Amino acid sequence: MQKVLICDNFETQLLKEIEGVDEKQIFVLTDSVTREKCLPLLQVSKLCNAHIITIPNGDDSKNLESLATIWTYLSTHGGTRHSLMINLGGGMITDIGGFAASTFKRGIQYINIPTTLLSIIDAAVGGKTGINFNGLKNEIGVINPAKTVLIDVQFLKTLDKENILSGYAEIVKHGLISNADHLKEVVNFDFENIDWRKLRDIVETSVAVKERIVEIDPKEKGIRKALNLGHTVGHAFESYSYTTKRPILHGHAVALGLVCELYLSHKKMNFPKEILLNILKFIKENYSGFVITCKDYDALYELMTHDKKNTSNQVNFTLLRGVGEIEINQIIDKKEILESLDFYCEYMGF
Repeated sequence: MQKVLICDNFETQLLKEIEGVDEKQIFVLTDSVTREKCLPLLQVSKLCNAHIITIPNGDDSKNLESLATIWTYLSTHGGTRHSLMINLGGGMITDIGGFAASTFKRGIQYINIPTTLLSIIDAAVGGKTGINFNGLKNEIGVINPAKTVLIDVQFLKTLDKENILSGYAEIVKHGLISNADHLKEVVNFDFENIDWRKLRDIVETSVAVKERIVEIDPKEKGIRKALNLGHTVGHAFESYSYTTKRPILHGHAVALGLVCELYLSHKKMNFPKEILLNILKFIKENYSGFVITCKDYDALYELMTHDKKNTSNQVNFTLLRGVGEIEINQIIDKKEILESLDFYCEYMGF
């Protein structure tokens, strides 16, 4: 089980985690944005001689070419089985960096330092690593937890509102699968006047929700599938947004996926209408919709059939009976899925 630390003294905790590692065997993976905005925040003397690997920013870089770039750098700059990778960035960096570390020399240790809210809540915690392949999200990868995840909200101050909201969609999901008190705190957060201490506390609670689930089910054989709420439709929206050259952020796609999947929860599981409407209101007020019409439905459905949770080409959902009342492995037929897309279009005003 990986160690997740919510940092109050980031530099001290980082130094402790890299103690005993040869400086020349430390490799820091960044992208073109985090190298400029976040690398200067790693003002730790022991990293002065660390190797810096930089790949282009954006989810398009989570591919075989970038993976080969990382492997090549490690191989040509003296990487060994005793090397340490530090992944400094958002979900793209922690996903591909974790995968590169997990496979180089059959596995080296790595530390995640997530710099976006999305990577703090979702990608950096839980051990999932991988790349996109053949037009599909996270098609190739392994589950291999980081040695440590160091979380410091100072990095979130480098983000714009859209990226804050992207990560916050995963916090909403964690609220839905945990308890009513946490969910209420989550949906009442003020994005116009961000209280960073309050956000830190919400983050700490949200990460703990995921940690508890991952500890019970590290390989996603059962209850870890609760974390897929919003993602079956959300991943389809996200993949389709790139196919149609109208890219949307992952968390925004998940938020919109929740519109469809909470509707299905209400229809199939009697998820309370009052809570449904409250969450939908929060999503509509904070997230721009991804415009679709009925002409897009078949393409979206086809993407859903490729979801890794499926069996025998049946589309598998995680749904809710109530807040914290999780029903995994729910097979939903095409007619009902298209009905949820109809609901999405009508509610979002398309």
